[in-house]
Order: sequence, then C-alpha cells, then structure tokens
Amino acid sequence: MLDIQSWIDHDPDPTTREELLDLKTRADGGDEEAKADLADRFSGPLTFGTAGLRGKMGGGPHRMNRAVVRQAAAGLIAYLQDKVGRDAFVVIGFDARYHSRDFATDTAAIITAAGGRAAIMPRTLPTPLLAWAVRHLGADAGVMVTASHNPPADNGYKVYLGGRAATEEGQGVQIVPPADKEIAEAIAAAGPADEIPLAEGGWETIDEAVIDAYVERALALVPAGHSSDLKIVHTAMHGVGSEMMLRVLNEAGFTDVTPVPEQEKPDPDFPTVSFPNPEEAGALDLATRLAEQIGADLVLANDPDADRCSAAVPADGGWRQLSGDEIGSLLGEEMAGAGALTGGNLASSIVSSRLLGKIAAKHGLGYTPTLTGFKWIARAPELIFGYEEAIGFCVDPDGVRDKDGITASLLLARLAGKLKKDGKSLLDQLDELAATHGVYLTAPVTIRVDDLSLMPATMAHLRANPPTSLAGSPVAESVDLAEGTDSLPPTDALILVSERGDRAVVRPSGTEPKVKCYLEVIEPVDDELRDAQTEAQRRMEGLKADMSAALRLPEN
Repeated sequence: MLDIQSWIDHDPDPTTREELLDLKTRADGGDEEAKADLADRFSGPLTFGTAGLRGKMGGGPHRMNRAVVRQAAAGLIAYLQDKVGRDAFVVIGFDARYHSRDFATDTAAIITAAGGRAAIMPRTLPTPLLAWAVRHLGADAGVMVTASHNPPADNGYKVYLGGRAATEEGQGVQIVPPADKEIAEAIAAAGPADEIPLAEGGWETIDEAVIDAYVERALALVPAGHSSDLKIVHTAMHGVGSEMMLRVLNEAGFTDVTPVPEQEKPDPDFPTVSFPNPEEAGALDLATRLAEQIGADLVLANDPDADRCSAAVPADGGWRQLSGDEIGSLLGEEMAGAGALTGGNLASSIVSSRLLGKIAAKHGLGYTPTLTGFKWIARAPELIFGYEEAIGFCVDPDGVRDKDGITASLLLARLAGKLKKDGKSLLDQLDELAATHGVYLTAPVTIRVDDLSLMPATMAHLRANPPTSLAGSPVAESVDLAEGTDSLPPTDALILVSERGDRAVVRPSGTEPKVKCYLEVIEPVDDELRDAQTEAQRRMEGLKADMSAALRLPEN
C-alpha cells in the first residue's frame, strides 16, 4: 500500500485532503469500513487503460482528484517534450461532470509552467470536438476530461496523440501501447502533486472558429437538397451534447427536433437515469414516451459526452431501440456506397457483427477487424468508416478519428429522411440487408462482478472448460487472443465459432466490473425472411444458455 500520510501531506486540494484525514482517523480508531475504504484508495495508482484514466472521484491515488490529475498532466508534458521538444502543444476539453473544469484548468497550468503550449476549450463541449481540435489545430496531444457514460461518481482523463507525436494512422487517435506505458512511467516520476509547478496564466482559449469549422465539416457529410422531412426527438442524457447536436441538425435542415426537456441541460447528477448510458434498459424511456406523444419518426440519443449515438424507431405500435450492430450496418451500407467510388476500408471490432465485412466486400471495399476500442478501430488503414457494437461510430475519420455521436446521428437522420421520402423505414432497410446477406443476429451476455478478482477467474475457467457445442452445433474453431495473432495484438479474449458459423467472443471489460460475451448467429435467407429471423432467434436463445452456463464459476 502507498504511504497514506505522505499522500495526504502533498494533496493540493483541501477538500480531498480533509476527506482522507477523516477517513484515516476513523480507520486508526478501528472503523472496519473506513479501513477497507482507505485500503482501496491506496491499493495503487490509477493506470492508463481502455480510456486513459477513469475512476471514482475522491481522495487518494486510486481515485480521480486534482493530485492524480496534476501528476498525469506533468507526466504527459514530460513525455511529449521528450518526444517532440519543449514547445509541445496540447489542446484540452472538458465535460460538465463535477471537477471536470478544475482538472482541465490544472492541466493547462502545468503544461504552460513546463514551457509547453496549452489551449483549452471555451466551455463544456462533446468529446468529438476535442478529437477534432487535435487534428484541425495540429496539436501534439489532446486531453479530454470526461467519464463518458460512467456513473455520476466517476470522472476520467482521455489522451489523444497527434502532430509530431504520432504517425499518420495515429494522428488524433487515443493512446495505445507503448505510449500508455511510457506516459505512465513519466507520471510515476512526476513527484508529489503539490510540488508540480502551475502557471497562473498564459494558456490559450480555443477560438469559436474551430467549433464552427467542425460544424461546417459535419454539414458537408450530407448532400445539398437531401430530404429533411423528419420529426425527431433528441436526448442528451444530461450531458453536453444538446447544444451541438441541435445546431448541427438544424443547420442541416432538420428543424423539427424536440429535445427531451428533463435531459436537455447538463447535470452531473444524471437525475432521471440510473445509469447514463443509452444502451442501458430504461435509459430512453423519457425519449420514447415523448416521441409517442408528438408522433415522432425517430429518437436520437447521445451519451453524456456525445461520442456515442443510439436510436429508436416506431415498431409494432411502440418503439424499438436499434442495437449498435444494427446502426453500424445501416451507416456502414451508406458509407460503403459512397466509398465504392473512392476505395478504402471499413473496420469494426472483433466483438461487433461480421455483417460489415460482407457489406464491404459487396461494394468492393476492404475490411479490417480490430481489437475492441476506437484506439484500434481508428488506426485501420485507409479508413472510411468504423464502428463498434457499443454504439460508437466513426463516419468521418479524416475529420474526427474517433467515435463521434454528433456526425453519426446526423447521418442516421439523413438516412431515415431519405427512406421516409421513399415510403420506407430504417427497419425496412435492415430487412433489405438481411435479404441480401442473411440474418446476422447479435446479443450480449454479461456477467457483473463485485469482486474484480472474479474477472480473471472467469476467463481462466472458460479457457480450461470451453463449451464443446454452441446452440446445438459443435465448436469448430477456438481462438485464444492472449498471445495475439498475425493480424491482432495480444488481448484477454477468447473466440468460439460453431460449425454453423455462430460465434461467441468473451472478454473482460476494460472500464467496468464485467465479463462480456458477444454472441452472433448467422442464418441464410433461402426463402422467407421472417422464417430465417425466427430460426436465428431460436438459436440465439440456445447460444445464450450455453454461454451463460460456460461463464458460471463453480461453487466452492
């Protein structure tokens, strides 16, 4: 365990310092709950993972706080100056969570004091705007202070590299090895947080022209004169996406857009949802209820930092939320149609539907499967579209080389408007894709754990006791990615494929206490589409049962 008193003595924030002092006093007095809490806070430093730093806010090295952020900023600028020189340029954005602005300002002050150049966003803005600014301004790095769709108690620190610090395919993309390890080493060498120099000023504020340029580029993604006769309901999920989303839709001609009033303004407490993630059950209830009341054609939803988008459509007298794979297939077909004229590649994570590969091939395009996360997807060569099933979509990699819920929502609205003009819907388009390529049905099985040690234990159990059949078909292929493959770096994941082509991919989450299993059933359409869909659903239920049993740890 790290030295508790030394950390407290060097904590620059009086609030977290007092919090830790009180906790230590209670622990010293025999309070078992305080002892356990203190042990967790000092179990080690937060480390750069799937999305940089991310964790619960509070005092201590294993929490998000000003001491941790100052050390992270000092480590980042030291790393950059070693790579590109003393004048390293960093752009910084922040969302509306508690302390996000403080963390962003501290970062700017430390970079400036170290002799670097820092520019900070003028206000709370979506993550894609920060990713855009890295490339648009030629910055050597970008920092976005956000915990995305995590619970209200969390915050995070996402790092992008660009400019002189990254090669072409990594320009404006989130960090990957070895950069994450090298930055972590520089953070460890940063010294006590209260001894890191801070400038009192001297950093820049990013000009509104940079934001306007993002909007102009987004609008260029839709053709002039496109059909915009669409009634839309939008929810920002209490995040920072409403202003930008409504502006982009409006300037693109979608003027009949109604925001969900309870969720339109930023609120770090996220009071109307139990978990601020559009994928979670019930998260879109307010939006679909409003859509039903006003007779909307489409619901669009962003997560709190607006780098993801979800959607719901009218179906069978109610509303149906589209899955990330369904949206990915719809947008993939649109982007592939345009990309067929110029060439290039589509890309998706290995846990996403294999349908995108079929779409790419039909249009004469390449396809690249990648590890999970946009830090890998965005590095696909000659990328024209990329997505992951967790409602992340990159529709303009030359502008924002990351998932972008603003532009993805705009293109989905454009597609829905075009289909409506022809008397069709997004569901009709999905049926057409199924009729062409077969039914590709996906679903998750998720094992939540309270004890994080159960995650590696579950993976070890599965490796030692893999299922021999999936939905009644023998397992024909088993790929353990722990050692990597010719095309994929090592990662903790296992892929199982049956003789019929049904698939299960299992991996521990990089941001949440979960073991995730991604299931896919493929059923050819020989005659009736509905018959194929029914058969796919039947096999999916069997696949869920098989993998739920395989992931269950034996009782002691």
